[in-house]
Amino acid sequence: MTDSSRANGAPGAGRDDSLRERWRTALVGARGGAPGPDPAPYADNLLARWAEPQRKYHTTAHLAAVLGHIDTLAPYAADADTVRLAAWFHDAVYRPDRSENEERSAALAERALPEAGVPDGVTAEVARLVRLTVTHDPADGDADGEVLCDADLAVLAAGPEEYAAYAARVREEYGFVPDEAFREGRAAVLRQLLGLPRLFRTPYGAEHWEPRARRNLLTELELLNG
Repeated sequence: MTDSSRANGAPGAGRDDSLRERWRTALVGARGGAPGPDPAPYADNLLARWAEPQRKYHTTAHLAAVLGHIDTLAPYAADADTVRLAAWFHDAVYRPDRSENEERSAALAERALPEAGVPDGVTAEVARLVRLTVTHDPADGDADGEVLCDADLAVLAAGPEEYAAYAARVREEYGFVPDEAFREGRAAVLRQLLGLPRLFRTPYGAEHWEPRARRNLLTELELLNG
Protein backbone atom coordinates (compact mmCIF):
# COMPACT_ATOMS: atom_id res chain seq x y z
CA MET A 1 0.00 0.00 0.00
CA THR A 2 1.35 3.41 -0.94
CA ASP A 3 1.43 6.41 1.38
CA SER A 4 -1.17 8.08 -0.84
CA SER A 5 -3.52 5.15 -0.33
CA ARG A 6 -3.23 5.38 3.44
CA ALA A 7 -3.78 9.14 3.31
CA ASN A 8 -7.06 8.67 1.49
CA GLY A 9 -8.27 5.73 3.54
CA ALA A 10 -8.72 3.25 0.69
CA PRO A 11 -6.89 0.11 -0.39
CA GLY A 12 -4.38 1.20 -3.01
CA ALA A 13 -4.17 -2.10 -4.87
CA GLY A 14 -7.87 -2.36 -5.69
CA ARG A 15 -8.10 1.23 -6.81
CA ASP A 16 -4.98 0.89 -8.94
CA ASP A 17 -6.36 -2.21 -10.68
CA SER A 18 -9.55 -0.31 -11.49
CA LEU A 19 -7.53 2.66 -12.74
CA ARG A 20 -5.39 0.42 -14.95
CA GLU A 21 -8.52 -0.88 -16.63
CA ARG A 22 -9.86 2.64 -17.06
CA TRP A 23 -6.57 3.69 -18.65
CA ARG A 24 -6.66 0.74 -21.05
CA THR A 25 -10.22 1.54 -22.12
CA ALA A 26 -9.51 5.24 -22.68
CA LEU A 27 -6.26 4.59 -24.54
CA VAL A 28 -7.80 2.00 -26.85
CA GLY A 29 -10.70 4.35 -27.47
CA ALA A 30 -8.36 7.23 -28.29
CA ARG A 31 -6.52 5.00 -30.77
CA GLY A 32 -9.78 4.55 -32.64
CA GLY A 33 -9.43 0.78 -32.58
CA ALA A 34 -6.01 0.82 -34.22
CA PRO A 35 -3.41 -1.59 -32.78
CA GLY A 36 -0.69 -0.25 -30.53
CA PRO A 37 1.68 -1.01 -27.68
CA ASP A 38 0.53 -2.70 -24.49
CA PRO A 39 -1.26 -0.06 -22.37
CA ALA A 40 -0.10 -1.58 -19.06
CA PRO A 41 3.43 -0.11 -18.80
CA TYR A 42 2.07 3.37 -19.46
CA ALA A 43 -0.55 2.94 -16.74
CA ASP A 44 2.09 1.73 -14.29
CA ASN A 45 4.33 4.72 -15.03
CA LEU A 46 1.51 7.17 -14.52
CA LEU A 47 0.25 5.48 -11.35
CA ALA A 48 3.76 5.63 -9.90
CA ARG A 49 3.79 9.35 -10.57
CA TRP A 50 0.40 9.84 -8.92
CA ALA A 51 1.64 7.94 -5.84
CA GLU A 52 4.74 10.07 -5.19
CA PRO A 53 5.27 10.88 -1.50
CA GLN A 54 4.97 14.68 -1.82
CA ARG A 55 1.33 14.27 -2.85
CA LYS A 56 -1.36 14.46 -0.20
CA TYR A 57 -4.33 15.67 -2.24
CA HIS A 58 -3.13 15.19 -5.84
CA THR A 59 -3.07 11.41 -5.45
CA THR A 60 -4.63 8.44 -7.20
CA ALA A 61 -7.78 9.18 -5.16
CA HIS A 62 -8.02 12.58 -6.89
CA LEU A 63 -7.40 10.96 -10.27
CA ALA A 64 -10.14 8.40 -9.64
CA ALA A 65 -12.53 11.13 -8.51
CA VAL A 66 -11.88 13.25 -11.62
CA LEU A 67 -12.42 10.25 -13.87
CA GLY A 68 -15.68 9.53 -12.08
CA HIS A 69 -16.85 13.10 -12.60
CA ILE A 70 -15.94 12.85 -16.28
CA ASP A 71 -18.21 9.81 -16.50
CA THR A 72 -21.02 11.98 -15.12
CA LEU A 73 -20.25 14.78 -17.57
CA ALA A 74 -19.44 12.59 -20.59
CA PRO A 75 -22.67 13.47 -22.46
CA TYR A 76 -21.38 17.06 -22.74
CA ALA A 77 -17.95 16.11 -24.14
CA ALA A 78 -16.98 16.10 -27.79
CA ASP A 79 -14.64 13.15 -27.15
CA ALA A 80 -14.85 11.71 -23.65
CA ASP A 81 -11.86 9.37 -24.10
CA THR A 82 -9.64 12.32 -24.99
CA VAL A 83 -10.83 14.10 -21.84
CA ARG A 84 -10.10 10.97 -19.80
CA LEU A 85 -6.55 10.83 -21.13
CA ALA A 86 -6.15 14.50 -20.24
CA ALA A 87 -7.30 13.69 -16.70
CA TRP A 88 -4.57 11.07 -16.41
CA PHE A 89 -1.93 13.59 -17.41
CA HIS A 90 -3.26 16.81 -15.85
CA ASP A 91 -1.28 16.37 -12.60
CA ALA A 92 1.07 13.62 -13.73
CA VAL A 93 3.97 15.94 -12.94
CA TYR A 94 3.32 17.55 -9.59
CA ARG A 95 5.68 19.35 -7.24
CA PRO A 96 3.94 21.78 -4.88
CA ASP A 97 7.07 23.96 -4.77
CA ARG A 98 7.05 24.55 -8.54
CA SER A 99 4.81 26.55 -10.83
CA GLU A 100 5.32 24.75 -14.14
CA ASN A 101 3.55 21.50 -13.28
CA GLU A 102 0.85 21.79 -15.94
CA GLU A 103 3.35 22.60 -18.67
CA ARG A 104 5.57 19.69 -17.70
CA SER A 105 2.53 17.39 -17.51
CA ALA A 106 1.43 18.47 -20.99
CA ALA A 107 4.94 17.87 -22.31
CA LEU A 108 4.88 14.39 -20.80
CA ALA A 109 1.64 13.67 -22.66
CA GLU A 110 3.20 14.92 -25.88
CA ARG A 111 6.06 12.45 -25.46
CA ALA A 112 4.17 9.43 -24.16
CA LEU A 113 0.96 9.34 -26.17
CA PRO A 114 2.46 9.08 -29.69
CA GLU A 115 4.65 6.24 -28.41
CA ALA A 116 1.49 4.59 -27.04
CA GLY A 117 -0.13 4.71 -30.48
CA VAL A 118 -2.33 7.79 -30.06
CA PRO A 119 -2.85 9.90 -33.21
CA ASP A 120 -1.12 13.27 -33.34
CA GLY A 121 -4.38 15.22 -33.31
CA VAL A 122 -5.60 13.51 -30.15
CA THR A 123 -2.22 13.99 -28.50
CA ALA A 124 -2.31 17.71 -29.26
CA GLU A 125 -5.82 17.98 -27.82
CA VAL A 126 -4.83 16.16 -24.64
CA ALA A 127 -1.88 18.51 -24.17
CA ARG A 128 -4.10 21.54 -24.79
CA LEU A 129 -6.58 20.34 -22.19
CA VAL A 130 -3.85 19.74 -19.62
CA ARG A 131 -2.53 23.28 -20.13
CA LEU A 132 -6.08 24.59 -19.70
CA THR A 133 -6.07 23.44 -16.06
CA VAL A 134 -3.72 26.33 -15.26
CA THR A 135 -6.70 28.71 -15.38
CA HIS A 136 -9.77 26.44 -15.41
CA ASP A 137 -11.25 29.03 -17.77
CA PRO A 138 -12.23 27.33 -21.05
CA ALA A 139 -13.54 29.38 -23.92
CA ASP A 140 -17.25 29.30 -24.67
CA GLY A 141 -18.00 26.27 -26.82
CA ASP A 142 -14.90 24.35 -25.70
CA ALA A 143 -16.90 21.27 -24.73
CA ASP A 144 -13.97 19.06 -23.75
CA GLY A 145 -12.31 21.88 -21.84
CA GLU A 146 -15.51 22.51 -19.93
CA VAL A 147 -15.83 18.85 -18.97
CA LEU A 148 -12.24 18.50 -17.78
CA CYS A 149 -12.25 21.74 -15.81
CA ASP A 150 -15.61 20.98 -14.20
CA ALA A 151 -14.46 17.49 -13.26
CA ASP A 152 -11.23 18.82 -11.75
CA LEU A 153 -13.06 21.47 -9.70
CA ALA A 154 -15.94 19.23 -8.59
CA VAL A 155 -14.29 18.68 -5.20
CA LEU A 156 -15.19 22.28 -4.40
CA ALA A 157 -18.83 21.19 -4.26
CA ALA A 158 -18.21 18.38 -1.78
CA GLY A 159 -20.07 18.04 1.48
CA PRO A 160 -18.65 19.81 4.54
CA GLU A 161 -16.57 16.92 5.87
CA GLU A 162 -15.13 15.98 2.48
CA TYR A 163 -14.37 19.61 1.69
CA ALA A 164 -12.61 20.05 5.03
CA ALA A 165 -10.52 16.94 4.31
CA TYR A 166 -9.65 18.33 0.85
CA ALA A 167 -8.54 21.66 2.34
CA ALA A 168 -6.48 19.87 4.99
CA ARG A 169 -4.69 17.77 2.36
CA VAL A 170 -3.91 20.84 0.31
CA ARG A 171 -2.38 22.43 3.42
CA GLU A 172 -0.37 19.26 4.02
CA GLU A 173 1.02 19.38 0.49
CA TYR A 174 2.24 22.89 1.23
CA GLY A 175 3.61 22.01 4.64
CA PHE A 176 6.91 23.68 3.77
CA VAL A 177 5.13 27.08 3.54
CA PRO A 178 4.79 29.09 6.80
CA ASP A 179 1.23 29.53 8.06
CA GLU A 180 0.89 33.23 7.31
CA ALA A 181 2.26 32.90 3.79
CA PHE A 182 0.01 29.91 3.13
CA ARG A 183 -3.08 31.78 4.34
CA GLU A 184 -2.29 34.70 2.05
CA GLY A 185 -1.63 32.47 -0.96
CA ARG A 186 -4.63 30.23 -0.40
CA ALA A 187 -6.91 33.23 0.12
CA ALA A 188 -5.72 34.66 -3.19
CA VAL A 189 -6.58 31.38 -4.94
CA LEU A 190 -10.04 31.34 -3.36
CA ARG A 191 -10.70 34.96 -4.35
CA GLN A 192 -9.59 34.19 -7.91
CA LEU A 193 -12.02 31.28 -8.09
CA LEU A 194 -14.86 33.30 -6.57
CA GLY A 195 -14.14 36.05 -9.09
CA LEU A 196 -14.90 33.78 -12.03
CA PRO A 197 -18.32 34.50 -13.55
CA ARG A 198 -18.97 30.75 -13.40
CA LEU A 199 -16.99 28.05 -11.63
CA PHE A 200 -18.68 25.34 -13.70
CA ARG A 201 -19.45 25.53 -17.41
CA THR A 202 -21.41 22.35 -18.13
CA PRO A 203 -25.17 22.44 -17.49
CA TYR A 204 -24.78 19.66 -14.90
CA GLY A 205 -22.01 21.45 -13.04
CA ALA A 206 -23.84 24.76 -13.08
CA GLU A 207 -26.98 23.18 -11.65
CA HIS A 208 -25.57 20.68 -9.17
CA TRP A 209 -22.16 22.01 -8.10
CA GLU A 210 -22.02 25.80 -8.44
CA PRO A 211 -24.06 26.93 -5.40
CA ARG A 212 -22.43 24.55 -2.91
CA ALA A 213 -18.95 25.22 -4.27
CA ARG A 214 -19.33 28.96 -3.78
CA ARG A 215 -20.57 28.41 -0.23
CA ASN A 216 -17.57 26.19 0.52
CA LEU A 217 -15.11 28.70 -0.92
CA LEU A 218 -16.64 31.56 1.01
CA THR A 219 -16.58 29.54 4.24
CA GLU A 220 -12.93 28.61 3.79
CA LEU A 221 -12.04 32.21 2.98
CA GLU A 222 -13.78 33.39 6.13
CA LEU A 223 -11.88 30.81 8.20
CA LEU A 224 -8.57 31.89 6.69
CA ASN A 225 -9.30 35.54 7.38
CA GLY A 226 -10.60 34.84 10.88
